[in-house]
Amino acid sequence: MKINTIKLTATAESVEQARDLLNAGVDTLYIGEGEYGLRLPHDFTWDEIREMTELAHATGATVTVAVNALMHPEKMATITKYLDFLQAIKVNHITVGDAGVIFVLERDHYKLPYIYDASTMVTSSRQINFWGQQGAIGAVLSRELPKAELTKMADNLVIFGEILVYGATIIHQSLRPLLENYYNFIKTDEKKSRERNLFLSEPKDDKTHYSIYEDSHGTHIFASDDVNMMTELADLTDLGYTHWKLDGIYTSGENFVKIATLFVQAKKLLENGEFTIHHAHIFDEEIRRLHPTERTLGYGFYDLEPDEIN
Repeated sequence: MKINTIKLTATAESVEQARDLLNAGVDTLYIGEGEYGLRLPHDFTWDEIREMTELAHATGATVTVAVNALMHPEKMATITKYLDFLQAIKVNHITVGDAGVIFVLERDHYKLPYIYDASTMVTSSRQINFWGQQGAIGAVLSRELPKAELTKMADNLVIFGEILVYGATIIHQSLRPLLENYYNFIKTDEKKSRERNLFLSEPKDDKTHYSIYEDSHGTHIFASDDVNMMTELADLTDLGYTHWKLDGIYTSGENFVKIATLFVQAKKLLENGEFTIHHAHIFDEEIRRLHPTERTLGYGFYDLEPDEIN
């Protein structure tokens, strides 16, 4: 059975990787810079954002730019310059999580379609539909939703819900500089960036490894397992979740492009009604081979019962 068109969005860590992802068949590049965007594989300059937007448009693809930070007053004081720039280069969409930015978009009549992205807080169809009524064209679903809740939500959504099908799962963000505070307490001066590959482990379970890093937006903590939903794609599309996200924040270079290529193949097979469990398992095995060896893969919260999630 054929299904509706699937839209595949992927992060990019460089202009070169963006070009490779577009050549692989990705529909949308997800990019941004460090002042207004959260948890990106790379913080691009405005010139690089312009270049990748032109590159995507030349291939018939689209660009979504992250404007999903929580905006302090100093950020709000400069946000219109950035929005002016994004509108001028004709990016296709932006992600927004701060109501102040949405207010500015409406007040100043920007022609920038936005996808609501409040990270872990986007957990109900009522909430998503509210933002749809305010002008959002879609919403980034919380990465902590189990299948039972996704099923319940599916029939009620009036705008699309983007679902993570590959990559790291954010489970907590604090505006506080938690790592810096800890380092101050133990009197050490160490780097707090993502490149250090720091992680937390629960005292009673040494197998846990919650990746953690700190930047100008605060502290970010990720789930132990990265997500790989290849074997669940048929069920997700049956439910109507046809906006997929690939996040390469912890998977770099050529391997991420190869993983994206596998999802492009799965997408085409599903759209033509030809995707089988055999395809799913073959692609799944290849993804596990390409995934960073120091990071584990799973289904995230998908196969948990709702009352198991604290």
